[in-house]
Amino acid sequence: MSIILDKVNYVYSTGTAYEIQALKDINLTIEDGQFIGIIGHTGSGKSTLIQHLNGLVKATSGAIYFNGQDIYDEDYNMKELRTKVGLVFQYPEHQLFETTIFDDVCFGPKNQGLNKNEAGLRAFEALKSVGLPEALYYQSPFDLSGGQKRRVAIAGVLAMKPEVLILDEPTAGLDPKGRDEILDLIAKMHKEKNMTIILVSHSMEDVAKYVDRIIVMNDGQVMYDGLPREVFRHYKELEAVGLAAPQVTYLMHELQEKGIPVDMDATTVEEAKNSILKVMQSNS
Repeated sequence: MSIILDKVNYVYSTGTAYEIQALKDINLTIEDGQFIGIIGHTGSGKSTLIQHLNGLVKATSGAIYFNGQDIYDEDYNMKELRTKVGLVFQYPEHQLFETTIFDDVCFGPKNQGLNKNEAGLRAFEALKSVGLPEALYYQSPFDLSGGQKRRVAIAGVLAMKPEVLILDEPTAGLDPKGRDEILDLIAKMHKEKNMTIILVSHSMEDVAKYVDRIIVMNDGQVMYDGLPREVFRHYKELEAVGLAAPQVTYLMHELQEKGIPVDMDATTVEEAKNSILKVMQSNS
């Protein structure tokens, strides 16, 4: 099954002097089990787009289908959609509100109608899966570090057993170690649970390393949609709209210009290393 967006448009402040069209004729299909990166400069429409996927924002026109059902049908269960399509906001403080971490993670399952014991089991499982030490479970979530808060926010969504996990800039404000830990955790969940992951990020290196497919948003429209190596071939066009390619892309082009026949489609350090080693071995 999948999520399908069919000619989705969204206009802020319709009919006022502040009217802005944030999304313009978006057509997308998101298949089960994909790991997707969404990139775009500030104001490109990427955050508005993901808020449509679980019904937080309703399209001005167009249709969205989840597992074959139109989410805008009158009898559609929007509450159930939001448990199946989980959204972790950029700032975890917006999702944490209970007095203890454990109670916070229990909130979602309880809201789904599970009893106290069932919700507790879900919470333990989710907190364990994000690698939070058990000694912290009954502390206030507001006493945690930024990276730990991200883990709790992710656990709170995972406890509802979603089919799709959307993360809006999950590494914003974290140091390099914290960023790598969160992204490795997300990649592990994708691999082990075959969960559909949608990652909104401003880091080209991160999306190149982790995702299978990149959607580039620009001025409310889908500018590119494809494999990382396909998208980053357009690095000059991306620069023109305020984006860039991974640093590796620029390095490989410079080497190619100097007559070294490396793979210009390499987008990660590992791919670049293998390509350069291959050239060196062929010349030895």
